[in-house]
Amino acid sequence: MTLDSRGRGEFKEMRLRKPRRNFKSAAFFPTKNKQMEILKTFALFAVTALAEILGCYLPYLWLKQGHSAWLLVPAAFSLGAFAWLLTLHPQAAGRVYAAYGGVYVCVALAWLWAIDSVRPTVTDIIGVGVCLLGMTIIMFGPRPA
Repeated sequence: MTLDSRGRGEFKEMRLRKPRRNFKSAAFFPTKNKQMEILKTFALFAVTALAEILGCYLPYLWLKQGHSAWLLVPAAFSLGAFAWLLTLHPQAAGRVYAAYGGVYVCVALAWLWAIDSVRPTVTDIIGVGVCLLGMTIIMFGPRPA
C-alpha cells in the first residue's frame, strides 16, 4: 500500500510470477499417460529399426553370402516400411531422426546377438544405455512453450 499526497492509501496491483520450470517438473517425472507415450514411442522406434535392419541385411545376404537376388524384393518393401514408420511420429522430423538413432543402436546389438550369434560386450551394453538415455532426453525433455 502506498500513500498519496493527501495521506490516502492506494493499493497497487500485485503481479504474480510464473513458476519456473526445473528438473522436478512433470516432464522429468512422467504421469501414467506420459509413461504410455514413452512406451509407444519406443515400440514404434523398435519396429522402425527392425524394418531398416532387415531392409539392409537382405541385400547383404545377396551380395556377401551368395543368396538369391530375389531377396532384394522384400528388402525394398522393408525399407519402404521403414520410411513410412518414421512419418508416424508427431514431433519434428529432425528430433525424430536424432532420437531414433539411439533405439537403432539398441536393436542393432540385439540383432547382432540373435541373428549373428555374437554376444554383446559390457561396453556394448553401457553404450546402449547411454543411447537410450539420449533418446529419452531428446524426445521427452522439457521444451519452451
